Amino acid sequence: MTTTNATELASHEQNDDVDNNADPAAQPTRRVLSVEEKLDILARYEACEPGRKGAFARREGVCSSQLTGWRSARDAGTLGAQKSGRSAAENREIKKLTKKNQRLEDELERTRLALDIVGKAHALLESPSKRADNE
Repeated sequence: MTTTNATELASHEQNDDVDNNADPAAQPTRRVLSVEEKLDILARYEACEPGRKGAFARREGVCSSQLTGWRSARDAGTLGAQKSGRSAAENREIKKLTKKNQRLEDELERTRLALDIVGKAHALLESPSKRADNE
């Protein structure tokens, strides 16, 4: 859930010698590491002595859970395959829609077969009545 603050931002101007009125706090940006950078960090992490791994992770700005995930992906051979650019929610939605699409295609095929059967039954029932009318 996202909450918003309905109040307006207060002015930061205090006197005339302030050049801009911008918020001095910089917006944080997410650091994106390439596969090579992740592998390099993993190799250096694994080369650390047991008591120094935590300090190395803090110095590099990564969490132990990230390192564990990278290691698992590397061992499974899927570390480079994580570039889908889709979020987990998008992947769930795609999976759900694909499943629904398959269900609808199956239903359409059953409907077509049923219509084909009804058409053939109609043709069979119509031919004796035409013969009876002609006689």
